[in-house]
Amino acid sequence: MQDTLKQEVEAALESVKNALRMEGGDVELVDIEDGEVMVRLTGSCAGCPFSQMTLKNFVEKELKKNVAGVKGVVSV
Repeated sequence: MQDTLKQEVEAALESVKNALRMEGGDVELVDIEDGEVMVRLTGSCAGCPFSQMTLKNFVEKELKKNVAGVKGVVSV
């Protein structure tokens, strides 16, 4: 994982985390490989039926908008 990319992703995830925490959830960075950001949804997000929508429509959208080099986000 490139240090600069990791730092940028972690910084962008902070705003995402704040929004998710308001709903009882959270997200943690697991790894970054070839522009694919691997995250783990936790808290109420972990068992939510809308978690994949949250992942693609919110987490991935925010990371792509704020961090050059992010190609996608996957849940692990």
